[in-house]
Amino acid sequence: MIVLGIETSCDETAAAVVRDDRTVLANVVFSQLAEHRPWGGVVPEIAARAHLERLDGLVARAMREGGIGFGDLDGVAATAGPGLIGGLLVGLMTGKAIAAVAGQPFLAVNHLEAHALTPRLTDGVDFPYLVLLVSGGHCQLLVAEDVGRYRRLGGTVDDAVGEAFDKTARLLGLGWPGGPEVERAALTGDPARFALPRPMKGRPGCDFSFAGLKTAVRHAVAALLGGAPAPADVADLSASFQAAVGDVIVDRTANALATFAASHPGVAPALVVAGGVAANRALRTRLATLCEAKDARLVAPPPALCTDNAAMIAWAGIEMLRAGRASGMDARARPRWPLDEAAA
Repeated sequence: MIVLGIETSCDETAAAVVRDDRTVLANVVFSQLAEHRPWGGVVPEIAARAHLERLDGLVARAMREGGIGFGDLDGVAATAGPGLIGGLLVGLMTGKAIAAVAGQPFLAVNHLEAHALTPRLTDGVDFPYLVLLVSGGHCQLLVAEDVGRYRRLGGTVDDAVGEAFDKTARLLGLGWPGGPEVERAALTGDPARFALPRPMKGRPGCDFSFAGLKTAVRHAVAALLGGAPAPADVADLSASFQAAVGDVIVDRTANALATFAASHPGVAPALVVAGGVAANRALRTRLATLCEAKDARLVAPPPALCTDNAAMIAWAGIEMLRAGRASGMDARARPRWPLDEAAA
């Protein structure tokens, strides 16, 4: 079974071809960093236009690198949400057109589900498992019970962790996207210099909060030479911020592991970390230490499959086909699409 995947939910235009034996035949990504960097963030209209200009060529390249023709496909998968509506429409319409011409099923993929299913592509993880989804727009802990069956244990009550990284980078005068810039600056910093808060740490449950931490960073920057921190200040504040984020995520994830163990007795726990922030090496190290202490298996996909990509969309399409979940041509773009729609 071979599926073409298309991803256009935010600022990466991507196409991939994946086979059901977990072989990625092609995975191409065009990152729109240059288009959005002058604005310090993603501009939806610019993103949609870039998808429109690039997607056809990327699909052709993926098919060429995969060594297949459209007649060899068993399905076409495209991200239907959540994400920026303009970009979603570009990918959806392209995917539907290819599926119609090829006479193959169309699969409208939930971007979050694709992240959650990635470890089944990379590591063959069996259900059920715990998912920590950390990205620019999302921060959630979920139990993946099966394809299409997810139970949310907790999520952010205000801002996503990736958004907090981006805002911190902007406050410190670093580049965009902020996550890699903060991580790079933190390498030479003192994580103990600034006493930043750890929102939600020590509380019951699995919810997150990062708004207060962002505010604390803003106050710290304002107190440093009138808001003009020296390079050493930037490094120390980056390290202090990253350490605070790590403390919060480890605390919340420990609660989720306990909840998972209680509801799945006898199941060896696996913690899957997915999403763009999952590429952060310091966070991976902290989670590895936690899992070792809790006798759990940590599964972290390669960084290229943590950030937005189409291989995960194609794989989600394969999982949907196996489960008999093909979509109709009336599938719509959904800017908001929670994995657990029953959760508060």
